Amino acid sequence: MKAVIQRARNATVTVAGEVVGAIPKGMVVLLGVAATDTAPHAAMLAKKVANLRLFPDANDVPNLSLLDTGHGALVISQFTLLADTRKGNRPSYIAAAPPQLANELYERFVEELRGLIGPNNVATGRFRAMMDVAFVNEGPFTLLLESKV
Repeated sequence: MKAVIQRARNATVTVAGEVVGAIPKGMVVLLGVAATDTAPHAAMLAKKVANLRLFPDANDVPNLSLLDTGHGALVISQFTLLADTRKGNRPSYIAAAPPQLANELYERFVEELRGLIGPNNVATGRFRAMMDVAFVNEGPFTLLLESKV
C-alpha cells in the first residue's frame, strides 16, 4: 500500500455535486492498494497514520498525532499512486490491485483507522467514483508512506 498524507486545515470530497465526506481539521490520506497487499498491510498502515506526529504542539513543533489531537482523516482511494512511469509517457497500473481486492483493503484500512481514532473522525470518498477533493494543505506538509509487513 502507498499513501500520500497531507496535513489539512479542512477537507471535503464531492461526488456528482454532493459532499460525501468532510473533516474540519486533520489529514487527507490518498490511499493506493497494490495487487500484492494484504489485510496486515492495511492494519499496519492505519496504525502508522494514526500515530504520525505531524501536528504542531504548543512550541509549534510537529509532535502530535491524530490520537493526540482528535483531528480527523479524509481517506480517498487512489489507484494512480501505483502507476509505473518508467517506460514511455502512458502510466502503467499493472501493480495496482484489481477493483474487488482494492476495495476490500481500502475498507479494511478505513475500518482499522476508525478503530484507532474513532468512527466519527474518519470520512471517505466513494470507491471508483469520480471525486472532487478540496482541501487547504497546511504547512504545506506532505508525506509519502509505504506499508512493509
